[in-house]
Amino acid sequence: MNQSLSIFVELLKTLPNVAILYVFTILFSVPLGILGALAYTGKNKTVKFFISVYTWIFRGTPLMLQLMVVYYGIPLMKIGRYKVVLEPYTAATITFIINYAAYLVEIMRSGIESIDKGQHEAAKVLGYSYWQKIIYIILPQAIRRVLPTLGNEAITLIKDTSLIYVLAVTEVMKRTKELANIYYNITPYICAIIIYLVLSFAVDRLFKNIEKRNKVRI
Repeated sequence: MNQSLSIFVELLKTLPNVAILYVFTILFSVPLGILGALAYTGKNKTVKFFISVYTWIFRGTPLMLQLMVVYYGIPLMKIGRYKVVLEPYTAATITFIINYAAYLVEIMRSGIESIDKGQHEAAKVLGYSYWQKIIYIILPQAIRRVLPTLGNEAITLIKDTSLIYVLAVTEVMKRTKELANIYYNITPYICAIIIYLVLSFAVDRLFKNIEKRNKVRI
């Protein structure tokens, strides 16, 4: 019992790294995803092409591979005489943001395109500008429609944070392996499973409550 408790404590110490990565990914990927979706649903074919290539690359390759390319590849670049050097955690944060933004572009695009054309016409009749229409009419409805998918992505993000161990960043999975090597048993892995399940459950309940509130308003 004491051993399990001490393992839990050790694993919980790594959660700040997970939480910061999680929050930064959401804060930056969501706006980027929305802007990318709006650009993709626009009329500029060149912009559509570049966004489609971007989403194809980042949705079609493993996140772990992307982490390694960003961390090991960017330092090979030079800006003038200066060499770009990234800390492992910085490289992980950048990779997660651009990866999840690619998924959110597709999710938000589907939500925006599902809005009836009559909503656009009604906004035009009311004299709304483009951004007023998007902010007050289109986006609120689109977000409501894709909430279940956004919830799934939020849960997936929790699990994906375990991948940053490949950059030697201390997080739950990396510390779990270290503790397993120390204690020579499966207890650290069971503790890690419980932590991930609790975090996933919390996020799932949060999105379920948001969905219920939106249904009540509708």
